[in-house]
Amino acid sequence: MKQLTRRVLRHRRLVAVSWIVLTLIGMAAAGPASEALDQRFSVPGREGWEASQEILEIYGNGGESPPLVPVVKLPEGTTADSLEARDDLRELEAIAKKEVPGSRVAGFGTTGDPAFNSEDGGTSFVYVFPPRSDDPFAGNVDAQRALRDALANFEVAGAPVRVTGYDALYDSSGDADEGPGVLLEAVIGGVGALVVLIFVFGSALALVPLAMAICSVLTSFLLLWGLTAITDVSPIVQFLVALIGLGVSIDYALLVVVRWREEIERGLSNEEAVVAAMGTAGRAVVFSGTTVAVGLLALIVLPLPFLRSMGYGGMLIPLVATLVAITLLPVVLASIGPKLDRRRIRKRDRSHAFWEGWAKGVVKHRALAAITALAILAALLVAATGLNFGNADPDTIAKAGEAKEGLTALDESGIGKGAIAPIETLVPDEFANRVNGREGSAEGVHAAVAPFVAGWQKDGFGIVLAIPREGDDSPAGRETVEAVRDAAHSITSEARVGGSGPLNADFIDAVYGAFPLMIALISVLTFLLLARAFRSVLLPLKAIVLNVLSVAAAWGVIALVWQHGHGSEEIWGIAATGSIAAWIPLMIFAFLFGLSMDYEVFILARVREEYDKTGDTDEAVVYGLARTGRLVTSAALILFLAFGALASGPETDVKVLATGLAAGILIDATVIRALLVPAVVSMFGKWNWWLPPSMAKVLRVPPSPEPAPETTG
Repeated sequence: MKQLTRRVLRHRRLVAVSWIVLTLIGMAAAGPASEALDQRFSVPGREGWEASQEILEIYGNGGESPPLVPVVKLPEGTTADSLEARDDLRELEAIAKKEVPGSRVAGFGTTGDPAFNSEDGGTSFVYVFPPRSDDPFAGNVDAQRALRDALANFEVAGAPVRVTGYDALYDSSGDADEGPGVLLEAVIGGVGALVVLIFVFGSALALVPLAMAICSVLTSFLLLWGLTAITDVSPIVQFLVALIGLGVSIDYALLVVVRWREEIERGLSNEEAVVAAMGTAGRAVVFSGTTVAVGLLALIVLPLPFLRSMGYGGMLIPLVATLVAITLLPVVLASIGPKLDRRRIRKRDRSHAFWEGWAKGVVKHRALAAITALAILAALLVAATGLNFGNADPDTIAKAGEAKEGLTALDESGIGKGAIAPIETLVPDEFANRVNGREGSAEGVHAAVAPFVAGWQKDGFGIVLAIPREGDDSPAGRETVEAVRDAAHSITSEARVGGSGPLNADFIDAVYGAFPLMIALISVLTFLLLARAFRSVLLPLKAIVLNVLSVAAAWGVIALVWQHGHGSEEIWGIAATGSIAAWIPLMIFAFLFGLSMDYEVFILARVREEYDKTGDTDEAVVYGLARTGRLVTSAALILFLAFGALASGPETDVKVLATGLAAGILIDATVIRALLVPAVVSMFGKWNWWLPPSMAKVLRVPPSPEPAPETTG
């Protein structure tokens, strides 16, 4: 690393100009890169996805897109089959077809099928399947608003019509509106990071990590644009590049700059201080960046294109941040570092004394510290075991409004709120009636209907709609999906069951079926990287176990805050979701496993360095934590602010993801790295540093001899 740094400094002008050019091009590429991100959440090879796509191809609507659902609660004493009500329901369907061109519409008015009514006939609804939206996040907002406006003054037998459905509910809650956008979220995160950096450095040196982050993020967008020419990339990647890139880049620069400042204070010349800092902190950055990249790249083993694309795109972030930290950052420090650090708000950094005292207390009471940390993690782990995967409980999406009133009417009438996400079965015409009868008697189904009206039979196929009482946000709703599948397949093997419920069930099966493979791949690669970095067998194993605990704790937080609503209402004004989107825990794992490893490397690299000098584990732990405690907590705070900016977006799922990442980072930096790690390392004493010759030979590092039976401390 020192040789590389000297080579970089010899060509400093070329290095600086190259990064400036890449940054400027990246600035121009950010817009086109965002526009090129159009990958949807597909589950190829699974019945739910294939059936939904076939329905969409034949009909131009439905499948993966849930319908809009106009609902009317008739006046007492009036039923849907009364002459006036039926005529009005017919007119309602006609209005829907006019206002939502290309839609597939059915209700009691045209079909006469009681499946569209409650048992007492007092509540009736209509399905309006609009054409698929070009925006996978916004949904069919425009179609929903047009239909709602057209029906604003329309009545069925004197009763108003309420348009509900997932799109209507999200629109009512504000989630369908434009959020602050990627750029503004990055600016919000950047301002927060600058405040923390000013506190850390107390000088204009605070601008250096932020400048490195800008360079890294914009260059990553340039590479991302190139990636979109090769493969489809999920729109979520742009948020990850902007905000994860911001946090990681600042973390890496922070580590190097703090070490450079230490070397300057020891009396080294500026250039030699840069070389010395890169030989230690720079090496740690390389291992950290590689580990984060491995964690994200492991997503490619999952059989879902959008998750694989997030692995490819996400991998760019730590790699670019690492390259910037080991090339551009040394040039900046060697050129203008002392000038930027000349005017300090405070001359001495007193944080070392606090962290030294903290570390001594943890080492002295290591058993108590470990038990306390494990108790906190165990409580969150218990909460994580209750994670419920699925779409958000529709009852929690909007607190009030027309869409909420329509949903309530469906639920109170006995039809059930699951009606807003019907299960669509594509069958040859000759089997439609038999499939309809079998699905209608399936457990958890309000009724089934095979509309024989215009727009529902094409190319020899028809659609059977099973209307579940509960949505797939609940275990009962997911059991209904399986019951409907079994019912359809019992009639004909040509039946293909689609819709949002089957899609979600297939997604969970595909993702978490391959999840153990992803964990195994990440664990093996991480072990090899860290075993080489720390020259130890035990430390990498401990790091992997603690990282898994850190991720599980973050899962526990999202279960408590969002699934059970202990905080979502108070902070965001959003009620408990009842379930968590299946992709969110997976993304939290991929990112936190790598990001939290940064802190492990930051701390233990310094501990290893000190142990090599003194041979005393406890002394090394105290010194290492004293020197890195403030760094780790500041880095965690910066990432926390970046994730806080991510939570300012309008999408509830993105808020859930940001909550998990932010909580996970704070828990990792405090409970795990500041409490559990030093306690456990102190407990294991010299066993921490054991590396047998055979493994050392494979890793191409010097071996560490087997320690004596006694341990230090």
